[in-house]
Amino acid sequence: HVQLVESGGGSVQAGGSLRLSCVSSEYTGNYHWMGWFRQVPGKEREGVASISQDGTPTYEDSVKGRFTISKDNAKNTLSLQMTALKPEDTAWYYCAFAVVAGGLWYDSYEYHYWGQGTQVTVS
Repeated sequence: HVQLVESGGGSVQAGGSLRLSCVSSEYTGNYHWMGWFRQVPGKEREGVASISQDGTPTYEDSVKGRFTISKDNAKNTLSLQMTALKPEDTAWYYCAFAVVAGGLWYDSYEYHYWGQGTQVTVS
């Protein structure tokens, strides 16, 4: 059973930066997609960014140019560098891995393993 552990959340002022990390208990090189999602209470979980097995990143429009997703298979780690943070980025952030996928990267149903979440607050 794969375990994903996120870290790096916290409180920051608008315009600031945070770096989220997600460490996997298993080798990350075989996952089709590795992504970050976020959720605000009362709203659906939304895809923020994803990175494919070959390292190609994809971003939700509102974070393009501000967030950077990366992975380090040698360290079994997925990261999300967030800069120029805005209050609307406030949410719980979750990492998620897809073993195989045939749909859309931002569809949470494509992902099989999830972390416990880390909270990001931008004021």
